[in-house]
Amino acid sequence: MDEPLPISLYVHWPFCLSKCPYCDFNSHVRETYGEKEWQQALCAELQRIRAWIGPRLLTTIFFGGGTPSLMQPQTVEAIISEASNLWATAPNLEITLEANPNSVEVEKFQQLAQAGVNRISIGVQSLRPKRLQNLGRKHSVDEAIRAIHTAQSTFKRVSFDLMYATPGQTLDEWQLELEEALVFGTEHLSLYQLTIEPNTTFERLHAQGILILPIDDLAADMYELTNTLCAAQGLQAYEVSNYAKLDAECKHNLTYWRYGEYIGVGPGAHGRLMVDSKRYATKQYRTPERWLKELIRDEECLELSAPEQEQERVLMGLRTTEGIMWDKPVTSKMEELITEGFLAHANNRLVATAKGRLALQAVLRYGFD
Repeated sequence: MDEPLPISLYVHWPFCLSKCPYCDFNSHVRETYGEKEWQQALCAELQRIRAWIGPRLLTTIFFGGGTPSLMQPQTVEAIISEASNLWATAPNLEITLEANPNSVEVEKFQQLAQAGVNRISIGVQSLRPKRLQNLGRKHSVDEAIRAIHTAQSTFKRVSFDLMYATPGQTLDEWQLELEEALVFGTEHLSLYQLTIEPNTTFERLHAQGILILPIDDLAADMYELTNTLCAAQGLQAYEVSNYAKLDAECKHNLTYWRYGEYIGVGPGAHGRLMVDSKRYATKQYRTPERWLKELIRDEECLELSAPEQEQERVLMGLRTTEGIMWDKPVTSKMEELITEGFLAHANNRLVATAKGRLALQAVLRYGFD
C-alpha cells in the first residue's frame, strides 16, 4: 500500500483587535464573533476537505491571521485534534501559531503549548517605541521583550518578526535594533522590508506624500546589512525575509516555497491540492460572515494547467536560497540575468543570488515572462 503524500494545513483566524496601517492581510475588527461556532465550522470544513482529498500525512499546521493568539487555547486544541483524527500525522509534526506580544495574549502561552503548539511566531515589528506607534502596534517594547522571554521558556521553537526600511529609519538605527534582536538568541527571525500594499492606510498616506520610505539604495544597504549580521550569529538567509539556524527553518513555509501540497481553511485562505492527479488552487470566501454561513466555503476551486503550475513553482522557489530544479535549457534572458549576477545556474538548479532576491519581482518579470 502506498504511503500517504505529505501535506500542510493553514488555519486562518480573521479577527484582530485593530487594523495596522501597513496590513493588507484578511483581518477584521469585530466586537463579538461566537468562538464556539467558529471552532465547529473550522472542524466541519476540515471534515469536508478530508472527504475530498482522502488520506495524507500531515507534516505541519500553521495558525495565521488576523491574530490567532486571540483564540482560546481550547479552540486551538480542538482544531489540532480534529486534524490529527482526520489525517495521519508526522512524528515531528510542526504546529506554529502567530501571536501578538500583548500581555493578555502572552498569558495564554502555557495553555497553547499544552494544546499542542510547539512553535510560536511573535509579531514584534520593532524594538523602538516611536516606530511601534508609527506602525500602529498596540504593544510596548517591554511587552515585546517579555513575550520573547516567555516564549523561549515555553515553546520548543521561537521566532519573531521585525520590520526595517521604515519611514525616517537610518542604517545605523537598523543596525543597533537588529543587534539587540540577535541578542535574544532565537533560532529564527523574520525580517521584512516595509512595502506599501494596496488598499492600506499607508498606501493612502504614501500617495499623499505624507509617508516617505527610505530611498531604494538605503533599503538595499539595510538588506545587505541584515544578511551579514544574521550570518555572523549563525542565522542563514534561507528565503527573502527569513533567517534561521541549521534545521530551524519554518517547515510550513517551506511547503509553500517548495510548491508542496497544503490545505487552507478560514476566511480568505488559499490551498494547493492534488486530487486524481490534478492540481487545484482553492480560495475560501474572504468575508468572515459569509465564510461562516456557506456550506461549501471555497469561493474558487480551479484546476491549474501545467504552465500555471510551472509559473507558481518558479515564483515561489526563487524566493529561497536553495532555488529550484531547472533541467531545461537556459533562455537568453536568463543568461543575461546570470551574467549580471542576479541568477546562478549549476547542477540543474537555478538560484536567485542575494542581489537577485533583492530585486526578485524585476527578475521574474524580465526572465520568466
